[in-house]
Amino acid sequence: MIKPIYLYGAPVLRETALPADLKDKEGIAALVQDLKDTLVVADGCGLAAPQIGVSRRVVIVDGDVVSETYPYLKGFRRTLINPEVLEESPEQTTYSEGCLSIPGIYCDVVRPKKMKLRYYNEDLQEVTEEFDNFACRMIQHELSHLDGDLFTDHAAPIRKKMISGKLQNIIKGKVHPHYNSKLR
Repeated sequence: MIKPIYLYGAPVLRETALPADLKDKEGIAALVQDLKDTLVVADGCGLAAPQIGVSRRVVIVDGDVVSETYPYLKGFRRTLINPEVLEESPEQTTYSEGCLSIPGIYCDVVRPKKMKLRYYNEDLQEVTEEFDNFACRMIQHELSHLDGDLFTDHAAPIRKKMISGKLQNIIKGKVHPHYNSKLR
């Protein structure tokens, strides 16, 4: 089911999400389907459960949306349930990030270039996998949502100052994304 995406200022975006209950297979399956349905309509490359108002450690990423820019991501899709970062590379990269919960704002963010992750997939099987480049970036961005962390928190101080008015406009409801959204 398509859900509204919570926008900047919504308290759920600042919460540390709770682990998903792996015994609740039906609940997890419904949540994952809601995330997928919502992501398709919003035309994004990733979505975390808190962004649809559910404070659980579940994210999805879909590289097809960015495969024109990053052809190696064609067909790259992951559902990550209760993900745990095992390793991050000391090598860092900078990308301009955006977010469905913060429409119209983009900032350069520095993150590790590679990481190793343990998670449960959609079939609730444990997986350990390494990611790099933009696949790693998409996942890191979504994992941050699980800890109540937004990409704008990592922007350079001058950039934070430059976007502060736009962030306030989101809080005031002065933004109208093309997808269903919710302030609180």
